[in-house]
Amino acid sequence: MSDRVRVEIKDHIADVKLFRADKMNALDNDMFNAIIETAAELDANRNVRVVVLSGEGRAFCAGLDTSNFKRTASGNAGPSTIGPDQSLLDRVYGISNRAQQPIQAWRQMHCPVIAAVHGVAFGGGFQLALGPDIRIVHPETKMSIMEAKWGLIPDMGGTPIMRGLVGDDLIRELTYTARIFNGTQAKEYGFATHLSETPYDDAMALAREIAARSPSAVQASKLMLNKLHDATVAEALITEAAYQEAVIGKPNQVEAVKSQLEQRPADYDDTEWSEPRM
Repeated sequence: MSDRVRVEIKDHIADVKLFRADKMNALDNDMFNAIIETAAELDANRNVRVVVLSGEGRAFCAGLDTSNFKRTASGNAGPSTIGPDQSLLDRVYGISNRAQQPIQAWRQMHCPVIAAVHGVAFGGGFQLALGPDIRIVHPETKMSIMEAKWGLIPDMGGTPIMRGLVGDDLIRELTYTARIFNGTQAKEYGFATHLSETPYDDAMALAREIAARSPSAVQASKLMLNKLHDATVAEALITEAAYQEAVIGKPNQVEAVKSQLEQRPADYDDTEWSEPRM
C-alpha cells in the first residue's frame, strides 16, 4: 500500500507494519498519509475480521519526526500534521482533523485492531498505540505522553481514549511532565491490556482467536462498545437491544450455534452484517 506501511492479509487477518525502521517508524508526512490510506482501505475490506498493528525494527513508533521540530526552531512555525491550507479545527475526516485520523481510524474501524508494542512509543507514537482496541506491550517498552517536552499538548485523538483507560490525575501528571514509563508500568496504569515478551506473536495468536468468531457478532460488539463510552444507562440498554436484534437469528448466528453443536469450524459470511439504524 505504501513504502511507509506494509500490509499482508491472510485468513481474515490484516498484518499491518509501520515500515520506517531506520527512523524508528517516526511520523513524517508520508507516514501520516500511509496510515490514513491503509486504514481506509482495510475498513472497506469486509474480508478483514481483525487487524494487527506493529512497527518494523526496534520500535513501535518514536512519535513525530524530529525534522518537524527543527522546522519550528528555524522559525517556520505552524502545525506540520495538517495540510498547508488547513486549520487544526477543520474536520476533514468525519469528527477528526488530519492529525487525529491515524489514531481515530483504528478506533472507528469496522473490526477489532490489536497493537503489538515494543521498543518505544513516544508522543504521537503513544497515541497511535491507543487507537487500537487492545494493546499487547513488551515490559521494557518505553512510553511517554511526550508533547510537553516540545511545548505542545497531546492533540492526535488519543485524549478521549486515555480517559477511558486510566484515572484523570494520572493522565494529568504524565501529560504535564512528559515522564517516560515502561511497559510494566503501562499495564499497572491501565494503558496496556497485556504484557508479553513476544507482543507480535501474541497479538497474532489473539487475532486468530477473534477471527474464528462470527464477524457479525464481533463487529456489532465493537460498534456497540464504541457507542457506550459516554452513554447513559438508558442509551446503553437501547443500544444493546438494537445491536442484538441486528445479529440474533441471522445466518451467522445460526452458523455459530450449529458449528458449536457439531464441533466443527464455522463457515461465516463476511458480507452479512449491517449496522442497525437507531
